[in-house]
This record gives sequence, structure tokens and C-alpha cells, in this order.
Amino acid sequence: MEFAVGASVLIAVFGLAIGSFLNVVAYRVPLGLSVVSPPSACPGCHNEIEARDNVPLLSWMVLRGKCRHCAEPISARYPVVEAITGVLFVAVALVFLPGVLSAATVPAAVAGALALVAFLYLAAITVALSAIDIDVHKLPNKIVLPSYLVGAVLLGAAALVGGDLEALGRTAAGAGILVAFYLILAIVKPGGMGIGDVKLAGVLGLYLGFLGWEQLIVGAMGAFLVGGIFGVAVLIARRGKGGRMIPFGPWMFAGAWIGIFAGEQITGAYLTAVGLS
Repeated sequence: MEFAVGASVLIAVFGLAIGSFLNVVAYRVPLGLSVVSPPSACPGCHNEIEARDNVPLLSWMVLRGKCRHCAEPISARYPVVEAITGVLFVAVALVFLPGVLSAATVPAAVAGALALVAFLYLAAITVALSAIDIDVHKLPNKIVLPSYLVGAVLLGAAALVGGDLEALGRTAAGAGILVAFYLILAIVKPGGMGIGDVKLAGVLGLYLGFLGWEQLIVGAMGAFLVGGIFGVAVLIARRGKGGRMIPFGPWMFAGAWIGIFAGEQITGAYLTAVGLS
């Protein structure tokens, strides 16, 4: 138990550090800039951000949201992205780490570890792509397309090492099913669903399919439910006034995580409610 808690704390710290990097990714990738150089600098005075001012969460609070040199305001989005990434990393660890620690065999432990890494990667692109989609209404190929390879390799290896060929088949099927579903929506209603959403659907299908059919169904439908509820709330708040279009990518991720964390439970509750279980 103590080891699991300690590992979760380390993963939380790791998540905060990754979140700091994701801020750079979310800002630079849409602009076509390198995410590794040059080093981050204040947009006001152009002074390079010092290491002591680049500690996730703490630096922003110590500096009170301002540049040390010129007092240029630093957006609260930076610590928010770091915090969300840290929380999501911990949530993933709580779901997948116990299976790794309690595995009865080495192959099972390795398979669990591969799945853990795969879903931590999904957590990272969730934050980065959601931030980018909210900013510029795009889901860049530079992040989405490599995610197919990363997800397929890690989840495929986890299924093979763990001897779960059904999971391997579901992984491929999940990607194909969600791509086809979103592509049909994009064709039926041009402009309602972007091609970026179609590409992202395949990535999410890999992960949801790996876990199970219940997770795939709930994850797919959850995006429309959560997005629809939020859209209605925004329309009511605006009282029918026009405004900035709400990107769908973040809701696709939200639905996927609902499927990942509670897909099986939600499906079971539904079947019980309708008398089929």
C-alpha cells in the first residue's frame, strides 16, 4: 500500500512536469515552431525563463502570476494545464498501477506496465490537443498521427505479452469502428464534424477497444452527451446569441475518459435498469 501511494506521488510530480512541457506544445505546435528550442522566454521582456521560475505550479504562485523581470502577467492557464495533467496522471495510475503491482506473473506485470504507459501518453495528448483545439479549433496531425503508432505499439504489445488476443482484436476493431462512425457523420453533415475529429476518433478507438466493448460504446456516446449538455448550457447562458463555435475535440476526450474510468459500471447499471441484467 505504501509503495502504491509513493508511486502515485511520483507519478503526480511527473505529471506536473509533463504539464509544464504541454504548455509549450500547445503554444508552439499550432505556430509550426519547435517544442525544444529556443528556451521559453517572457513575451514582454524576452528574458529567458530561469529554472527557478519554471517549477510547475509553485513558480507561478511565488511570482504571483507575473514575470520576475518586467511584471508581465503570466496567464493562469499555465498552472491550470499543469494541475490538470498531474490529476489525470494520478487518476490513470490509480486505475492501472494496482494491476501491475498485484500481477501474479512477470508477463502480466509487463503487460500492465505497458498499458499504464499507454494511458499516461493518452492523458498527455488529451491535455495538449484539448488546449490547442480550444485555441485554434484544430487537432494537429503532428500530434494525432504519431499517436496511432504509439497507441498501437504499446497496447498491441500489452495484449500480446499478456496473452490477450481478444484485446488485440478489439484494439484494431475499436479504431476502425470509431473512424467509420465519425467519417459517416462528417459526410452526412459537412462542417458539423471536422476531419481532425475523424482522425482523433481512431486514436480513441484504439484505447477504448483495448479495454472492452462497454468502454468503447460509453466512450463514444459520452462525447455527444457531455458535449450536448455543455452546448445547451452555453446557448441558454447566451440566450440564443451567436458566439464562438465550441470545438468537439475536448468532448471526445471527455467521453473517452468516462468510458475508460466507468464504462463497464455505466453499462451494467443501464442493463440492470432496463431489466436485461
